[in-house]
Amino acid sequence: MISKHLTIAAAFVLLTGFAVVPAMAQATAPAPAATTAAAPAAPAAPADAGPTVIKAPTATAPEANPYGLGDILAKKNPVSYAVLAILLVMSIGTWYIFFVKFFDQSRILGQARTVERRFWSSGTLNEGIDKLPKNSMFRLIAEAGVRASSGGTTLVSLNDWIAMSLTRQLEDATGRLQGGIAFLASVGSTAPFVGLFGTVWGILQALIAIGVAGKASIGKVAGPVGEALIMTALGLAAAVPAVLLYNLLVRRNKVITDKLRGFSGDLQTYLITKGK
Repeated sequence: MISKHLTIAAAFVLLTGFAVVPAMAQATAPAPAATTAAAPAAPAAPADAGPTVIKAPTATAPEANPYGLGDILAKKNPVSYAVLAILLVMSIGTWYIFFVKFFDQSRILGQARTVERRFWSSGTLNEGIDKLPKNSMFRLIAEAGVRASSGGTTLVSLNDWIAMSLTRQLEDATGRLQGGIAFLASVGSTAPFVGLFGTVWGILQALIAIGVAGKASIGKVAGPVGEALIMTALGLAAAVPAVLLYNLLVRRNKVITDKLRGFSGDLQTYLITKGK
């Protein structure tokens, strides 16, 4: 009986030992190493290091255009300078004459309206003349007609003398209107050829550069060819406005001339009929 109980107790102890030993082995086993290594620490800055200075990026200056008008001036070529000077004088002269003649024509057209409102509504011819400005072309024509009607010549009749005097004064007024406009016509016809001369000169410089270099590289040819094209453009820039402004001034002159001729004809009729 006792041996039976001892056998059971031994078996229980044996089973308990098998269950406890693995648990103890698991508890005393070392922890597995970390799969990821820790990042290395940044090196410490030295204690005497000064503040960090951040340099700003320096701006690069824009490169000069080697094929523009500035490059032509920088080369100081006397032929190029002469062509540019001629075109500049033509362009300045064109605009100066245009503005002077345009305002002069506007003034005369205003005087024509004054003649229609004041001159023919006056009581006498001398009173009508006094109402006109002293520098008016209409007043000069009226004064010439009055002088002619006061006394003629034995060679022609009084009527013919009045007509001759008015015609002569009308031609003088027309000549004053045409003054300076011929310059615009000259610029319009010659400025393209001046620019063409600059074009030929630029192409000649390109050929010389090719001959000196021994080969046709774009660096040797681009500058002179660019100069040639610029000269052509400047010649057209001076010629085209001159032609357009010339046509405008001539058309306005025609309107003024018609008004002067009409005033002269009416005055001649008045002076002839008054003398009868």
